[in-house]
Amino acid sequence: MGRNFPILCRVLCVQGDLVRVLVVGAGLSGAVIARVLAEAGVASVVQEARDHVAGNCHTRRDEETGVMVHVHGPHIFHTDDDEVWTYANRFARFRPFLHRVKAMVGGAVYTLPINLHTINQFFGRCLRPEEARAFIAAQAEGGPGEAVSFEEQALRMVGRPLYEAFFKGYTEKQWGVGPEMLPAAILKRLPLRFSYEDNYFFHRHQGMPEAGYSAMVAAMLDHPLIELRLKAAFRAEAAGAWRHVFYSGPLDGYFDHALGRLGYRTLDFERFTDRGDHQGCAVMNYPDAAVPYTRVTEHKHFAPWESHAGTVCYREYSRDCGPGDLPYYPIRLVADQALLAAYVARARAERGVTFVGRLGTYRYIDMDQTIREALDAARMWLREGAAMPAFAAGPV
Repeated sequence: MGRNFPILCRVLCVQGDLVRVLVVGAGLSGAVIARVLAEAGVASVVQEARDHVAGNCHTRRDEETGVMVHVHGPHIFHTDDDEVWTYANRFARFRPFLHRVKAMVGGAVYTLPINLHTINQFFGRCLRPEEARAFIAAQAEGGPGEAVSFEEQALRMVGRPLYEAFFKGYTEKQWGVGPEMLPAAILKRLPLRFSYEDNYFFHRHQGMPEAGYSAMVAAMLDHPLIELRLKAAFRAEAAGAWRHVFYSGPLDGYFDHALGRLGYRTLDFERFTDRGDHQGCAVMNYPDAAVPYTRVTEHKHFAPWESHAGTVCYREYSRDCGPGDLPYYPIRLVADQALLAAYVARARAERGVTFVGRLGTYRYIDMDQTIREALDAARMWLREGAAMPAFAAGPV
């Protein structure tokens, strides 16, 4: 039952019966939390509104082509966190995978993120690294103080020609607002390189689970102290029936949107198939504003160790998230900040509930950070019990 069980039993047993914890959501956050608790001897119920595990990193075999499909868009595992990497590898065999992205701009194909090859190709130059650095610095537009908006940050980072070619149209399509309305922090996540390195991520550990993310999450949930309930919607009034609730659904959804709806973007996917290899890469971005979709993903390239005669691709269209849509990306516009603060205050007033994950904390976080925060949240609750805060990861 785990070395912590004798201590936990004094806290979590009522009249001899083990009181279970409720974990809302069978994505990465919920699965990791339930597994950590189970290995410490704490039983939980994992309640999932959908009919599958793994949340938005759900994978399945395409019936027509046999290709492993990332149902809700591509997810590439990358991290510098050794413990998170080791933990994920407990539940899946990871195969090496380096993410390389291309972009179709003005009828030509370029490498992303913007690197020395992109710069030389776009401007028709043959610049060496330091020459390119000086060239881009001359293109950049300055300004007083810290950049506030995405547009300001981009213009300071790459200058107007590259900004208008690679960022402006794509950003407007992805977020549904002008780049001048988005925070600069969104762009600060994107690298700019003065070398020919085209690996999208620089993390030490990068890979794909050979059998898909759904199989990995299912393995996390495979424990006698974990009960999984699919197609089971959660209502906040049921929270008091549990010793503790870990909630990974939308923050505003927990309160039935009583104060209004926080802003999210959702995605529509247009599926099509082909023979052989359709585009030669996993992801082709389309920054041109005239193209209605943001990118085309070809999923056979996410598992290059497999061989398939056919191929399946998806065009992605981003739009505002309505009441019946799946939320993908929290927008976090300035206009949302007051509403977000009001929901955070209500969440902190709750007792026995911890909000976790991308939706529960209304933050854009990658898979490795999701696992890290889930590990920390479960361990914190094992130490602190009723003193567990509403947001284990800190301020939202």
